[in-house]
Amino acid sequence: MNAIAVIGPAWICALALLAVLGDALLPFLPSGSLVILAVLRTSHTNGSPLLLALGVATASFLGDLLLLTMARRGAPAVRRRLEHRPKLAASVERVQRSFAGRTTRRAAALVIVARFVPAGRTVLDLAVGHSPDRSRPFLRWSAVAAVLWAGYIVSLGWLNSHWFDTFWLSFAISCAAATAISSAIAQVIRRRRRDLAV
Repeated sequence: MNAIAVIGPAWICALALLAVLGDALLPFLPSGSLVILAVLRTSHTNGSPLLLALGVATASFLGDLLLLTMARRGAPAVRRRLEHRPKLAASVERVQRSFAGRTTRRAAALVIVARFVPAGRTVLDLAVGHSPDRSRPFLRWSAVAAVLWAGYIVSLGWLNSHWFDTFWLSFAISCAAATAISSAIAQVIRRRRRDLAV
């Protein structure tokens, strides 16, 4: 029974970290939901939220680094993705243009906000990967964004695990809150883009 109690949460944590690592390239992976599930499954263990947040931040940053490197080297998988997804290619070009002439502070804000928008990090990584500019400043802000997102998503799950007694209720409310926040941020970005286009 003790072995199952340890192996179950560890397996879920490993799955969550793999999803966070992979959702830079495959944004349909439910990485946020899996992280919340891992938080709820390990909330009884002292220090687990902090360790999980550290692992999530690391996986998130490494996912960015992996996709950025693939885009820089012209990996066939990345080329095919852009060729067969004209909307994604258009979004990549739009982000590249928005980076041009940006101050460091505005570029940092763009990198951080993209982390909280569905598929935002995918578009951003591809845009930077296809840009002739150096990627070191982007990686610095990508690390900051990874830490902020990890802290946010882990805290969301941890807080709800203490506010609600039922596991599934905590999970449902955490996922609904994360989705609502991401949707609200995406809506604000779309509105600002329309206002600038007018």
